[in-house]
Amino acid sequence: MERRRVPGLTGELAAEFAGTMIIILFGVGVVAQVVAGGIGDHDSIAWAWGLGVTLAVYTSAKISGAHLNPAVTVALATFREFPWRKVAPYALAQTLGAFVGALLVRWNYSEVLAKVDPDHTIKTQGVFSTLPGNGTLPVHTGGALRDQIIGTAILLFLILAVTDLRNSGPAANLGPVVVGLIVVAIGFAWGTDAGYAINPARDFGPRLASFLTGYDGAWRDQYGDLYFWVPIVGPLVGGVLGAGLYRLLIGRYLPGPEDVTPPATQPQTAAA
Repeated sequence: MERRRVPGLTGELAAEFAGTMIIILFGVGVVAQVVAGGIGDHDSIAWAWGLGVTLAVYTSAKISGAHLNPAVTVALATFREFPWRKVAPYALAQTLGAFVGALLVRWNYSEVLAKVDPDHTIKTQGVFSTLPGNGTLPVHTGGALRDQIIGTAILLFLILAVTDLRNSGPAANLGPVVVGLIVVAIGFAWGTDAGYAINPARDFGPRLASFLTGYDGAWRDQYGDLYFWVPIVGPLVGGVLGAGLYRLLIGRYLPGPEDVTPPATQPQTAAA
């Protein structure tokens, strides 16, 4: 009988890297297609991000638990006994996956981006990283930070609701689909104020990739303010807040002990 290989931390990090890269290939890819190629609209963006998350969870859940988002990892370490010693390695793997995925999109769409925006300005910066008010509406840093806290709180609250084994969640093989639909719904309802990054790796990795490939203003918003920290701090705060609210309002009333199964054997969650 063949012995089952235990992935260990290296395998878990590889899965987080691959899963987050898949999210970015579809998510940043569709934004590039809409903004630079003129094909599609907001709805296609929301659906592609959600489908990317679904496919990423199917890819990585059995090995790493498919966190795919530092806000998820920190929330699980806070409330689900995920080991704190793994938080930084997971976050690094997720960010690297997002960075590599964005580089591939940047390379593939290089001709189109150069045609539409030859100086690589704020006009197409939003392909890779988020901006307050999506770069056009009158939203500033404070409003965007508020938005990211609320949006990520919604994400974590709902993800814990559908992955808590004590709750009435979907069948295990449909969990990734439901998680993807959560991301689609957030995109439809919470995409105006800050582009629903709701994931520090999703924003910082592509932002770094764009900066290294010609977008000199990548760290700032359309007002010239330093902005890159907003989609990092907001989701980290919001994720813990949402997970805490789930435990307070729902989790403590469900029968049985809270699920603390290690992520390598029980898919826990994922995010955009």
